[in-house]
Amino acid sequence: MDVSVLLEPFRLKHLTLRNRIISTSHAPNFVEAGHPRERYRLYHEEKAKGGVALTMIGGSTNIAPDSPSVFGQLYAGDDSIVPWFRELTDGVHRHGAAVMCQITHMGRRTAWDDGHWLPVLAPSGVRERAHRAFPKVMELQDMDRIVHDFAAAARRCKAGGFDGIELLSHSHLLGQFLSPLTNRREDDYGGPLANRMRLTLQVIDAVRTEVGPDFVLSMRITGDELTGDGLSTRDCIAAARLIEETGQVDLLNILAGAPYDDLGLAEWVRPMGLPSAPHIEVAGRIREAVNLPILHAGGIADIATAQHAIAEGHVDLVGMTRAQMADPYLVAKLSRGEEVRIRPCVGLGYCVDRVNQGKPAVCGHNAATGREQTLPHVLSASERPRKVVVVGGGPGGLEAARVCAHRGHDVVLFEASDLLGGQLVLAARGTTRRQVQGVVDWLISEVNTLGVDLRLNTYAEAGEVKSEMPDLVIIATGGWPAPPTFPGAALAVSSWDVLSGEARVSGEILLFDEVGDHPAAVTADFLSRAGSSVEIATPDRTLLHDLGPTTSAVALRNLSANGVKFTCLQEIAELTRMGGRIEVHLRHTLTGEITARHVDHVVVEHGLTPMDGLFHELKPFSKNFGQINHTALIRGEIAFPDTNPEGQFDLARVGDAIASRNMHAAILDALRICVPV
Repeated sequence: MDVSVLLEPFRLKHLTLRNRIISTSHAPNFVEAGHPRERYRLYHEEKAKGGVALTMIGGSTNIAPDSPSVFGQLYAGDDSIVPWFRELTDGVHRHGAAVMCQITHMGRRTAWDDGHWLPVLAPSGVRERAHRAFPKVMELQDMDRIVHDFAAAARRCKAGGFDGIELLSHSHLLGQFLSPLTNRREDDYGGPLANRMRLTLQVIDAVRTEVGPDFVLSMRITGDELTGDGLSTRDCIAAARLIEETGQVDLLNILAGAPYDDLGLAEWVRPMGLPSAPHIEVAGRIREAVNLPILHAGGIADIATAQHAIAEGHVDLVGMTRAQMADPYLVAKLSRGEEVRIRPCVGLGYCVDRVNQGKPAVCGHNAATGREQTLPHVLSASERPRKVVVVGGGPGGLEAARVCAHRGHDVVLFEASDLLGGQLVLAARGTTRRQVQGVVDWLISEVNTLGVDLRLNTYAEAGEVKSEMPDLVIIATGGWPAPPTFPGAALAVSSWDVLSGEARVSGEILLFDEVGDHPAAVTADFLSRAGSSVEIATPDRTLLHDLGPTTSAVALRNLSANGVKFTCLQEIAELTRMGGRIEVHLRHTLTGEITARHVDHVVVEHGLTPMDGLFHELKPFSKNFGQINHTALIRGEIAFPDTNPEGQFDLARVGDAIASRNMHAAILDALRICVPV
């Protein structure tokens, strides 16, 4: 595949972008008091170091107090942000990338009970399911004020050293005026397309007047809402032409869909389980209709898709935002001919879902992303090469082996089974989460490239570990599903049993989910696709309680399509055998009322118990008695206290060998422990 087209420079107004790969605007929730301080800056600087042409910061940067942040956005509604802008833009420019900021008024796409508790605004009183507010219908005075606020925010961005700004229309206030789904006005701002575009054109005029002719102005607009009553392709082409006719906009960033509920958001910011990059041709239709450069970002996670989008003439620039969260050095590796070593974005959705849960974004399998203050993306050689033994070939163990080998240590990895990947092998058994196998494949490729001594089918015991004369031992043995404690629990099997093939179940199945994360959804997907009739029961008040909106929406849609039933606020009180079937006594968690189900099998998902026997066996022989200095760990320093003068090696455990958590926790444990060694 000829990827040279992605590495060609591109002229955007006065800017010469060094390639065609962009990081588009998003809100990673690294904000501090509405400002992009050190964590925010270093996150974008890393992409600049990695070769990105242009990084757009400040996804949904708010311009006014009645557009409050609900997922960690910046606030450009006053001058206090300008010095922080300047630090960030100086940092990005030092590494050769251009930098822009996106600004917006969110309209109804926010919450009224946050910030200053002002009513949210919209062209009409149409509630959005995702953010749930009933909006105030805007008056003409509101429109005048918001036009002024856009211009003032644009001025602050220019003063902050940006190369340009992007006005966000799609699904936000300007797009809400444009869409017939949300604009039911009968005045000069409603009805015909020209009227619905009126506020957008007023904002463009005001912003261009404020920033002058030599500042890049982009707009993120809709190419098709893909709904029967929403904006059609024809509508969006007409709107794009009206924008072009102003002569004031330099770039169009095209999206598709209507992210007004969780599934709509998932279709826009696509997790695994959905086809990747389905809207490239939507962007291409806009490109055919106007003479402005076209940028598109929407599930473009791999180099082949990006190359296709450019080479086939659909777009001029590709946004690979989540791909660069997985690997900010994507462009640099591509330039060096090391495409195979790019850490892939597999669509875990952990980044966007955490933001929508009010938490900072992290990449599911690159634990350094967002932690650039303490963890490096580029690993340097250790000054003191050591012998390292890793026990366990799941994601935590593979990451520990990868990092230590990168640092120049002599690494041996013991794995009891004949496969590497640990629980990710089970996670990939379901259709919706199958892409998680990409994490395993990349880690295996890396440890092989780096020369790790892999010993499969080897159940490592304490004597075998000590015989290697290690300086450091990492226990990554994971966990196992301990039997539940309710009466009759012996009649149940675990989700692990089902996915591993140790238990073969069929017919009517009750799946009891105590955790609310991916394992139960994967198990239900696996069973229902095999023809079983599945009901998921959970003691939680919502289904898949710990998943964010995009991954849960896709999982629940797929399970519903397979006929899976759902019951909340129920726990298992007892299981009894009735002939060849099982009677399940369910207890309502709030009322205590008992109801019964009669099923062929009961499957239980209730987390893992650490397999930590080897760790405790090795503790007396370790220099640190297996303990970790948490303060040093958090700072990115060597975290082994030297408390046992007779000890032979440092000892640590990671992931589920400590407590039942998730893949990201295991990888973060491994990275934090091994980077300083």
